[in-house]
Amino acid sequence: MKANLNLGSVFGIKIKVHWTFIFLIIWIIFSELKRGGNTDSILFNIALVSAVFACVVMHELGHALTAKYFGIETKKITLLPIGGMASLEKIPESPKQELLVTLAGPMVNILIAIGLYFIIPVKELMHLNFTETFETLSSFTIQNFLFYLYIINIALVVFNIIPAFPMDGGRILRALLALKLNRVKATQIASTIGQFIAVLFLLIGLLYNPILIFIALVIFLGAYGENQLVQHMAILKGHTVKESLITNFTTFNPHNTIKDVIEIIISGTENNFVVLEQESIKGLLYYQDIIENAKNDSFLVKDIMNTSFKTVSSNDDLNKLYQLIHSQKNSFFPVLENGKLVGVIDSVNLNEFILLQPKLDY
Repeated sequence: MKANLNLGSVFGIKIKVHWTFIFLIIWIIFSELKRGGNTDSILFNIALVSAVFACVVMHELGHALTAKYFGIETKKITLLPIGGMASLEKIPESPKQELLVTLAGPMVNILIAIGLYFIIPVKELMHLNFTETFETLSSFTIQNFLFYLYIINIALVVFNIIPAFPMDGGRILRALLALKLNRVKATQIASTIGQFIAVLFLLIGLLYNPILIFIALVIFLGAYGENQLVQHMAILKGHTVKESLITNFTTFNPHNTIKDVIEIIISGTENNFVVLEQESIKGLLYYQDIIENAKNDSFLVKDIMNTSFKTVSSNDDLNKLYQLIHSQKNSFFPVLENGKLVGVIDSVNLNEFILLQPKLDY
């Protein structure tokens, strides 16, 4: 199944919906039928959820367009059943820029809520007693629809400013801490607080709401991952590809057979290879492709090699390579120096390089 459904693009940013979103729609229909709902209530709730996620898209566009102002592009915005995620090219390292980029999202929801406040009679609804409020809000009217949307946008702001890294509140906290501390230490503190809040969400979720368990796991793993990312980037700062490349590697000719490749894999530790012909790179052989064609050992290398690939320079910054490796499906790259192949590098080798560096002392 295709992971994402493409809804188009806004300001050059692709808007995608993850396939698991369908479970949210199924859950809405099931819940309404279970409590005796009808077609009107089902359509009302589906429309409300759709409107909420339109607000979520605008929230993420707030992040994306502010980031663009600072020269940071956004590849896509992905909608998940628990919210949205803008895939920024990178997180601004400047604390002030990160603060502005992060605040832009909740500010969009605040502006939406302010707009709705002046469209619907919020004050009148707020002054009704419980019975009157229940009776008024139980009908499927445009006014009620907008009122729910108003409340949800306020809730989105409140939820997003919880200092649980990597949510907006956690990033705001990190940015504020980074004004006085270095980025690594600020991230450590923010991610620790985020993981603590995730544990609280987990405990509450176990007692009351299973959805909170999933949110807790996302926050906990996200905080851990962001902390690792920032530490690794700090370790790699100032280092070049030349310092960590693999210089003892095997190459193949396009006319070698798959049998030749398998013999090298079995006899050593290499599993990805560069295909050379007259010192020119013709393609790359990836382990997965080799395994899938292992039974056809009479096939030639040129039949399964990948001719769409990227190369890196020996003088490239390792931080740049780190980001490249984590953004690509295949993390194996030929390394060139003055146009000549001098080595290869992959995620395993880069992680070994990180582990062998002195620990950061902050």
